[in-house]
Amino acid sequence: MPDTAVTDFHTHVVPADFPPQRGGEPLWPSMRRLSDSEAEVMIAGRVFRRIDARSWDVRARLSDMDRDGVDRQVLSPMPELLSYWFADHSAQGFCAHLNASLAEMTAARPDRFAAYGAVPMQAPRLAAGMVRDLAAAGFAGIEIGSHVNGLPLGHRQFDPVYEAAEAEGMVVMVHALHPAGLERVGAGGDAAVSLFPLESTLAALSMLTGGVLARFPGLKVVLAHGGGGLAILSARLAQVQAAVAPPHLAECGGDAADLSRRFHLDSIVYDPEVLRFLAARQGLGRVVMGSDYPFAVMQNDPAGFVREALGPGAAAVLSRRPDLSDDVSNC
Repeated sequence: MPDTAVTDFHTHVVPADFPPQRGGEPLWPSMRRLSDSEAEVMIAGRVFRRIDARSWDVRARLSDMDRDGVDRQVLSPMPELLSYWFADHSAQGFCAHLNASLAEMTAARPDRFAAYGAVPMQAPRLAAGMVRDLAAAGFAGIEIGSHVNGLPLGHRQFDPVYEAAEAEGMVVMVHALHPAGLERVGAGGDAAVSLFPLESTLAALSMLTGGVLARFPGLKVVLAHGGGGLAILSARLAQVQAAVAPPHLAECGGDAADLSRRFHLDSIVYDPEVLRFLAARQGLGRVVMGSDYPFAVMQNDPAGFVREALGPGAAAVLSRRPDLSDDVSNC
């Protein structure tokens, strides 16, 4: 794949099937097939999401990629499948199933697909071992939720995972999961999706104030959904840090605004002006293209959207490598 390949960093996969339910796991997902090309993901006897063959079928994805001028997709699990609420070894087995599906799809067209795997973050040492195994298997990174059963990503409990990811050169893609604040905007899946950018913000702030970026200076972190409000809040963080020096910013390990530029942000913001602001704030080298394919909220024609927003600067965003090995410091 040439260095000019257009890469979509934010796409999701649901396997064609799930392993049999394990005892004691009431939230274990199952698949209810509606046809050869449609299915419903069932959790606790309820429909979580209706999906189609694009979620698991390589040929369907390739057809859409060719239509949209996307040379390569980075595949990652639908976030609800990360399953942090399972017992440790149940989660390990389920993640292994997800990763096997990702590996199979990637192997079918390694020139067109890369993958970010799933690891059981509720069991950090198990997860760290899986990070190393995934790296050995050729995965480009891992996808993690924006918190783990309410525990923020900046908690030192997760350091073994970050240490392994840094050592292996693995990207950590942070995706919103079970967002905070639903009680204020209404219940239901639609409300949750609306709050995903807020979750990205909270996750980023936790990693900043928890000192993750200071402890792991080589860690490559991508924030989904444009990083939420991080780019707007970073100047406020710097002002608060300078004027008040509150304890929660003491572990940042440096200027909060500068450290915030360590994050990579995806382009799923839907508005060209917003993307231009993010590129100006973070630097072109800290923005990657994303779409949220194949779900309903996806950015249509993601490459065209980036080109419209960034003009000549778009090439630097569109052609990033899935493992961010072409990363350059522009903090």
